[in-house]
Amino acid sequence: MADCREGGAIRELMTQREYTRLGKALGRDKCFKPEKVEEVAGVVERQVRHARELGADRVRVVATAAIRQAANRDELVDAIERAAGVRPDVLSDEDEARLAFAGATRMLAAPPDGAIAVVDVGGGSTEIAIGTIEEGVSWTRSFRIGSGFLADSYLRSDPPAAAELDAARHHASGVFEGLRAPPVERAVACGGSAASLRRMAGAELTHDALERAVRLLASAPRADIAERFELDPERVHLLPAGVLILDAVSTELGVPLKIGGGGLREGVVLELSVE
Repeated sequence: MADCREGGAIRELMTQREYTRLGKALGRDKCFKPEKVEEVAGVVERQVRHARELGADRVRVVATAAIRQAANRDELVDAIERAAGVRPDVLSDEDEARLAFAGATRMLAAPPDGAIAVVDVGGGSTEIAIGTIEEGVSWTRSFRIGSGFLADSYLRSDPPAAAELDAARHHASGVFEGLRAPPVERAVACGGSAASLRRMAGAELTHDALERAVRLLASAPRADIAERFELDPERVHLLPAGVLILDAVSTELGVPLKIGGGGLREGVVLELSVE
């Protein structure tokens, strides 16, 4: 993350994506292979260098679920620091949820007075944070299920088959079944899956809108969907799983999700601005 002097520069940084698929790269021993460590360090070095070239005064690198769960995470953190000159902060699941809440709620056009749930679906985990604008986060939960994990476990066909989608849906529903979350007035979805859904599902992710998105994603090969909606093919591969997770969480919360204009990255930038 970067604190930049120019608004245009920060917008350019915020819209860049690199898919390293760290969760998929974790072996049975929960370790990253040396070539993956080198690859990811190179990706971060390029992003940090680009941020500096665009005028970033301060740069912060944060690591989330996949690195948090890795047995050799320190090896990767050290490699990134050597390559990029910035040591990553490995966020706890509570910090990840708190920053996503800050980024998502700050970007709301008309924030409610009551409680808000922020649902952040990443590749390796899903965080739910509930709180108010005035008092901040009062309840968080982290679940070791993300779009990458669910897609890699079940969605092997292109496009995904009905039986694969049913199995993934059953898994996601089982993870969140019985979620005892405080009641909320509004729920906001953030993360890559939510942002990618805006064009194909609209800004409000009702159950019907999410079902239409799943049917659409199952109707054609990922390359065709990617071209139609100007998405990365890797994102399209993960998207049905992300949709099923969002639907499962929305069902348990009892309210439809709205796609937020911010999330974890915006929360990190906001935190940098007050340090």
